[in-house]
Formats: sequence, C-alpha cells, structure tokens
Amino acid sequence: MKKLRRINVLMAIILLSACTKLKDTPYTTIISTKFNPTKDDIAALVGAGYSQWRFILLDWNGLWRAQEVTGDQLVIPKRPWGWFDDGVYQRLHRHTWTTDDDVVNQTWSRTYAGITNCNRIIYQIESGLIPITDEKDATLAELKVLRASYYAILCDFYGNVPIVTKFDLPTGFLPEQNTRKEVYDFIVKDLTDNIPLLSKENTEATYGKFNKWAAFTLLAKMYLNAGVYTGTPQWEKCISACDSVMNSGAGYILEPAQKNVFLTENQGSKEIVLAIPMDEDYTNNWNAFDLHMQTLQQENQATYNLKNTPWGGICAIPQFISTYDPADARYQNNWIKGQQYTAAGQMLYVAQGDFAGKPLSFVNELPGLEKGESVHGFRLGKFEIKMGSTNRLSNDYPLFRYAEVLMMKAESLLRLGKADEAAAIVTQVRQRDFVTNPSKAVVTGAQLRGGSTYQYGMKDAVNNKFSNEGGEDLLYGRFLDELGWEFDQEGHRRTDMIRFGAFTKKSWLSHAATNNINRTLFPIPRTEIQKNNNLTQNPGY
Repeated sequence: MKKLRRINVLMAIILLSACTKLKDTPYTTIISTKFNPTKDDIAALVGAGYSQWRFILLDWNGLWRAQEVTGDQLVIPKRPWGWFDDGVYQRLHRHTWTTDDDVVNQTWSRTYAGITNCNRIIYQIESGLIPITDEKDATLAELKVLRASYYAILCDFYGNVPIVTKFDLPTGFLPEQNTRKEVYDFIVKDLTDNIPLLSKENTEATYGKFNKWAAFTLLAKMYLNAGVYTGTPQWEKCISACDSVMNSGAGYILEPAQKNVFLTENQGSKEIVLAIPMDEDYTNNWNAFDLHMQTLQQENQATYNLKNTPWGGICAIPQFISTYDPADARYQNNWIKGQQYTAAGQMLYVAQGDFAGKPLSFVNELPGLEKGESVHGFRLGKFEIKMGSTNRLSNDYPLFRYAEVLMMKAESLLRLGKADEAAAIVTQVRQRDFVTNPSKAVVTGAQLRGGSTYQYGMKDAVNNKFSNEGGEDLLYGRFLDELGWEFDQEGHRRTDMIRFGAFTKKSWLSHAATNNINRTLFPIPRTEIQKNNNLTQNPGY
C-alpha cells in the first residue's frame, strides 16, 4: 500500500485572529503556549505548504496543460464527442490565448495560494504561534525553498510578478510589481541562502520534500533558463549546481528502465529527486491526476477495467512521433498505439464518429486541430495505468529526476563549447533505451551541435494549410530532440522550446509560427489587473 503523507488537522486549530475574552475554559482550542509540536507534527505543518503543487500542476487547465498543449508534442483536437470547450485548447495550440483564459487565471491563483500557505506557516513559526525549538532554522529554510519553487513557476510563466514574503499584511494591501530579473534574483538568493540548512538525507522521511539535493536541482533549473529570464546565461553555475547533486552520495541513479520511474508503485525509484506523492484513495478531488482519462478512448475502459469512462481527447502530434527511432524504448513504452483490446484480449471497435464499427487502432495521423476521430493520434502512456484505476492515477509525479540533472549539465556543457563532454552524458542517458542495439545509444558532439530532426511546418489537412520548415536551422536542435524524447508528457516542453528559440519561430500541425516574442510569457489575468492598479500588463496583451 502506498504511503502518503496527509496534512495534520492541527493547522485548522491554530487561531490567528484575536478573540474576545470569555470566562469559559476553551476546551476546543489548542493554545500555542501549551502546544509542543513533535517531529511528526512539524512534518505535517510543513506538508500544508506542499499540497498546492499538485493543484498547480495537474488540476484542470493547470500548468501541465499549459506547458504541453502549447508545444509541438501534444494537442487536444476537437473530437466528434467534444473537446472544443469554447476553443480554449485551440487557442493554446495556436498561441492566441487571452487574459481571460482559464490556464492564465488558474496558474496565477493556484500558485499564489501556495505562496500564501508558505508565508502563513513561516509567520506562525517566526511569531511563536507554532513554538518550534528543534530544527526551527531547517524548517524555515525548507519553507523558503518551497516558496521559491512557486515563484519559479511565476517567473517562467508570467515574468513580472509581485514578490510577497509576509502573511500579516494590512487589509486592502496591494503588492507592488517586480521585474522578471528581480523575481529571478529573489529565487536564487532564497535558494542559495537556505540550501546549507536543508537535510542531506534521501530517505522516506525526506521523500516528497525539499532536501538539499532537490533544492540544488531547482537552482540548476533557474540557472539553465537564466538567459531567458535575465538576458545573462549562467551555464557554469548550472553545471556547479548539477555537480552538487551528482556528487552528493545521496543514492540518485538512472533507473535501468525509464518506465520504472513512472510505475504506479514508483515511490521507491532512485531516479526521483523530488516527487508529488499521489494516491487515488486519499487524493480525492476529481481532476487530481487524470491524464489517462483525458487521453484514452471511451472504449479503452475495457482495456484497463477502469471504474470510469475515459474522455478521449489529448494525443501526440504526428510530426513529433515521427522523430523517434522505432528501436527507442521510449517510443515503444511511452505511447499507446495500434490495435486496442479488452483486458481479456478481445479486439475493440470504434463506437462513435466516422470510423464507427471499425477496429479501434491508434494511428500516427491527425487531420488537424479541428478534426480528430477515435483512431487519430497516439495516446499518452508514459505513466503506468493500473488495472482497475479510478479517474485518478496513484503514480507519484516525479517533479525532478536524476536524468534531468544529467541533461541540464549536458546542455550547459554543449553551450560552453564542450560538445563531446555533453555527448558522453547524453549517451549515458540513452543507453537504457537501446539495450538490444547499444550502438544506437551513442551520440556525438557533432550531432548535438546540429539541427533538429523534427519536420516543422503546418500539416493541417482540414484547412488545407501546409508548409515545410524543417528543423535544421535550430541551433543545438538535436539536443532539443533529446529533451523531447526523454521528457515527453512531463510538463517541460514549452520552457525547453523557448530556450531553444523554437516556440515562436516554428510551425507544427495547425499552429503557424507567431514570430512574436511576447508569446513566450502568458498575460497577467485581467481580473488581477483590475484588482490591483500597481500591476502593468505584459507587453503584447
């Protein structure tokens, strides 16, 4: 049975507001002066700060969708049974989102809720409402690093956002806006100041929490994208942060098979540096982790004996799938393709649309954004779908993993002119994916310096829009390919494409290149601008 940390109810019984004095003895309230939290209590209190990560990333129209559906790997086409939803998925694909779109509003509100949670707990500890004596400095350091992880989302997504570090703010407080560089500098300082105070342990007690090595991984991610965020690359610093993890002796390794990282019972994976713990029995809001519901056809309920009928929407963009070497284990294991069967081995047949009555066999074809039938597009299968699953998966979500540390170092080496050193690391990552043909795992520095194998261009048969752009002109495009093959379906793609210059300059499926750098940031929600006259909208919105 998967062990899941649950938030202790004591957060609900710490009262922050002043109360009128009564003669009665309050038996229902714990007075802070009489409360001596144990180590388990402290873990539960800090856990309240982590809970928002799942909502931000995986809830409906969350960060994962914004990162993936705006990129060149995944799409949510209109299907005969739905998936239009006022055109929101089409706007994401075409980069025509607005200040009122749900992903814009949800990512802002959910992320600031996480920051508020952290600020509240920090305030409670520093003010003595939660009287921690043992490990107080380490607990505060962990909370500040966790808060920095939320600000990292805002820095990447919106850029110019307010930095709020206090909880006891006056009524009507309206924060001032900070520049993207100021947000970046704040994150880096909070990480570098607090990393020395974090635990070095990589154990069950630190699983799902920021230990020193998870914080170094976050710091490396900030340095990796520093050129985008501030205009000044920090490749050497990224390498140093990665080396801290690689030389930690904490036991992080590449799993023998990538699939091990994404199993239902993946909490023992030595590749996971930081996970979001999930359990279908305790993580009970409807859209907690439902990628299988979003991608599988309705008929596939019989394939996995699912307790709910899937919705048949999101799929792979054929141009991306065509970049794989068919011998790559990631191509074989991460995508659901071909003829579909029941759990008992009987063929499934299409129930709706133009292919009704024909075998349900997923093909690497998609006419366009406006038309996708039951058979069109490979479906998402990187995360194991357990037989008998509910509408929520129980796989822990690997927010950071060791392969990412290796690839961040490799990319930094490549950009510093050390292509052969980078190639040795990329080859190391690829070796587990070409076990039966090891020579195919080998990558050279010259190849990594070359362009992308992605055949960019519009491939929209519905609207008869076609173009041939290719990817040969992308600097280090082959490395972008490697990131795509290793981290597909993990919520990385938008950020990676921006760093390599492909996000606004390339076309795919029904997306025409915008050549608009303003689209590398999302707008500040219109409702937030209306509430706070200290906020200025991002350029181009």
